[in-house]
Amino acid sequence: MIVSTSALRVALTLALDYPDDRSLAIALATTHSPATLTPGGGQSSPDPELDPEASRLRALVELARDGDAEAFGQLYDHYVSGVFRFIYYRVGSRQLAEDLTSETFVRGLKAIQRFTWQGKDFGAWLTTIARNLIADHFKSSRSRLEIVSDDIPEGRVPARSTEEDVLALISNELLFDAVNSLPPEQRDCILMRFIQGMSIAETAAALKRSEGAIKQLQLRAVRSLAKRVPSDLR
Repeated sequence: MIVSTSALRVALTLALDYPDDRSLAIALATTHSPATLTPGGGQSSPDPELDPEASRLRALVELARDGDAEAFGQLYDHYVSGVFRFIYYRVGSRQLAEDLTSETFVRGLKAIQRFTWQGKDFGAWLTTIARNLIADHFKSSRSRLEIVSDDIPEGRVPARSTEEDVLALISNELLFDAVNSLPPEQRDCILMRFIQGMSIAETAAALKRSEGAIKQLQLRAVRSLAKRVPSDLR
């Protein structure tokens, strides 16, 4: 599995390009869609009655709740990469991230009959399980894993645009350290939005906040992260 930081780098570039918060908020909301791991904003989860993919996922969840193993397997295929990205960027170890990702889905399978749609997206529900597992891990180990810049792979990167060139010299190690130095809610918002690729609505469900609160949290988090960019790149 690959962890791409391209969306996060674009968000940081926007923060450097737009010094006032209103302009930055508009840029984050209109630049790209988080579904392609590029910054988005202001988007709600697809309406199951209008979006075929949302309808398919909802049907799979209902089948899985009734004990359909194949349906849960399809849910696993759909959500596993996003869950892995979120965990990997928090723990910095591929093996540990794989273990915690597997445990997330094991727990999800065991608890799926308790899942309800009231104010919650299934992907956000899985992310909540992952967050709890990460918290348990750090409580038990009481240690922070150190990584080197090569530990977070970028994968196949397309030709860079001008906006990406600004942050080309920032290492993955710096990004990892900067993200994990943020206050917990800002950190998780950044990871969900720009590493995991969740929508505003999905992030709001996972963090149990309103969509408006998530937009403000995202803005503060991107601003805070940009302050950690080396001064010679500002």
